[in-house]
Amino acid sequence: MQRVLIIKLGALGDIVIATPHIKQIVRSYPEAEIWLLTAPEFASLFKEHPNLGVKPFPRKGLQSLFAPLQWIRSQSFEVVFDLQGSDRSKMMTALSGATQRYGLGPGFPYTHCPLNKGIVNGEVHSFSRLNKLLETAGLAPVQAGAYLEASDEQCRKVRDWLGKKDLLRKDIVLIHAGSSARWESKRWVTAHFVTLATVLEQQGITVVWVGGEEDVQLNRILSQTIGIDASEAFSLLELAELARHARFAVTTDSAPMHVIAAADIPVYALFGPTDWRRSHALGQKQRVLTHPVACSPCYLPECPPQNAHRCLVQLQPGEVLARLQEDGMLG
Repeated sequence: MQRVLIIKLGALGDIVIATPHIKQIVRSYPEAEIWLLTAPEFASLFKEHPNLGVKPFPRKGLQSLFAPLQWIRSQSFEVVFDLQGSDRSKMMTALSGATQRYGLGPGFPYTHCPLNKGIVNGEVHSFSRLNKLLETAGLAPVQAGAYLEASDEQCRKVRDWLGKKDLLRKDIVLIHAGSSARWESKRWVTAHFVTLATVLEQQGITVVWVGGEEDVQLNRILSQTIGIDASEAFSLLELAELARHARFAVTTDSAPMHVIAAADIPVYALFGPTDWRRSHALGQKQRVLTHPVACSPCYLPECPPQNAHRCLVQLQPGEVLARLQEDGMLG
């Protein structure tokens, strides 16, 4: 039996973007034993993937290199798909012993890679580049759309929560207002979120503030004014399931943006310090909202005081509401 290894270590948004490619690889090797090597915090995302074994290893520390290398060497893989492209994953690929090694970059350790790292006609989004990698392996490219499947138990949990909040038969909007602690520059102005949420509630749409541990304080502040606080209420797969009950979502450039987009609902994403062309959620390219300024994108986790966070401060709630109205999300 042929043995295939897929390497995708993180981060969360990149993992979600790669889910349809991982599914396509599994589908394309029906007789093979296929394993995904990823970080422990992402292993649960693939619990419902059929015919895919998941091997989690920490992303940091000595164990992040030596333990997975030892495991890879013991497995006698014949084919490796490196969907990560980091120095660590390249070393894993190089020492795998596989005769077929697919990656985005040219030269060693890969035996096959797309031209120009998969960048064609200026399309730099990782989804398109991974599609080119599939084509290099003779596999069909996939359509934009993440694959996140909650279990029956997780679906029941979401429905029970909605029932307790009396939201099952109501229009709801999910808003992720936060960001990782490292990327506070991605956050929109708190007062802007309050204004937006107030108008949405006046339109009969209930606002649900979602997020994880790093969003708790912000969501508590927001929900004291308006909306329902759902911080840390759901796992990642449950968040995707919750989104299937929502009319639409508004997010910052964040991991929840990608997870919510997997529900195939409209996701309006607010971009400032990062390049939306590289990072927009799958299927949501046309719903990115920006305020163009000369210093954006800067990729600075903290905006320099002299720039006054203009890229997001000057993106007004009225602009977002106008776009929602134009798209038929209101009224």
